[in-house]
Amino acid sequence: MISSIGFAQQLPQFSQYMYNTISVNPAYAGSRETLSVVGLHRSQWTEINGGPTTQTISVHSPLTNDKIGIGLSVINDSPGFENFLYAYADFSYTIDVGNETELAFGLKGGFTHYNLDEVFLMNPDVLNDPFFGNYTDKWNPNVGAGVFLHKDVWYLGLSAPRLINNDYNLDNDDSSGINFLASERISYYLTGGYVFGLSDVVKLKPSFLVKATNGAPISIDFNANVFLYDKFEIGGSYRYNDNTGALAAMAGFQVAKGLMIGYAYDHYISDIRPYFGGTHEVMLRFELSQKNPSWRVKSPRYF
Repeated sequence: MISSIGFAQQLPQFSQYMYNTISVNPAYAGSRETLSVVGLHRSQWTEINGGPTTQTISVHSPLTNDKIGIGLSVINDSPGFENFLYAYADFSYTIDVGNETELAFGLKGGFTHYNLDEVFLMNPDVLNDPFFGNYTDKWNPNVGAGVFLHKDVWYLGLSAPRLINNDYNLDNDDSSGINFLASERISYYLTGGYVFGLSDVVKLKPSFLVKATNGAPISIDFNANVFLYDKFEIGGSYRYNDNTGALAAMAGFQVAKGLMIGYAYDHYISDIRPYFGGTHEVMLRFELSQKNPSWRVKSPRYF
């Protein structure tokens, strides 16, 4: 007889995390100094039938008092037969801490819905298995917090978007002998980035994301993009996660003043590569300039 414990990824991951920061850090709300809307679709492990898919849309903006930012993010994540729907509101407050340097404090609050696919549950083998009869199909509340220190050309953030360990089981009764635990774990995110001006038309934008989850290996993303004429960028990233890793190629284009599109492709370099295939990710960002002068963008937003 063999007994083992498995820990799996919970919060969705993105290769283009630098454009979707508000999904993990509420202090980012309003930092772009205008109304910003980001939509993203990710199809992971394309060689697997029914592989994980994720869709997210977020909107955030400063208020008339530009020290206050608000936002809303919705994420639909389907990592197999499980389904997660995250709906969260964000609030941030910014203070000046130095020469054009700002520190924002953020709070996130909302609900996470968890269920299993109906097709999966109606499978005859599943219907007769008590293992799958003890899970919730409801909305669970949660809260998060973060800080975001930034200037025009750099940023550093620390956050924990989910602080409550919700249990998706209907009860915690172990008398049945079924050792099945479906619960959230707190994840901590450390993010940062810098813009180096190489010339009047070329900029280098390195960034990183470190994710630490209780009971799981640390995940680290390193990214570097070359930004040309403030219009087009191309680059790549490397993701390290214990014994697995991935390389990603990405590109972005500022189609118009308020419209940007981005694409990323992940190529896995671990032992899973021949079986899982790559990952496609498409991003669309729309930003609306405000007529109110107090909402006018003061300088280019590189992150």
